[in-house]
Amino acid sequence: MVKAPKGFRRHTRKVLRKHVREKGAIPPLSLLMTEYKLGDKVHIVINPSIHKGMPHRRYHGKTGEIIGKRGKAYIVKVRINDKEKELFIRPEHLRPAVTRS
Repeated sequence: MVKAPKGFRRHTRKVLRKHVREKGAIPPLSLLMTEYKLGDKVHIVINPSIHKGMPHRRYHGKTGEIIGKRGKAYIVKVRINDKEKELFIRPEHLRPAVTRS
């Protein structure tokens, strides 16, 4: 009898799945080349085809603030309930937040 895996991507079959016509496609280069500045607001939108720098699925759809950069990844501060978390996320999983004025 084989024991079931307990990795953190174990239950992501439905949450982090692309549409059949989008499978394997990389995001547009304009999104990868976007340089975020300190204080910029970003949305966390996980791209399941790129595993490097991928945040946990609980942060998918959350909005955070850029507070720094480490290597190719950005340090994003996300507020979850009454806690603030610092996440290291690569730009493939970030989208700039549109501010309404």
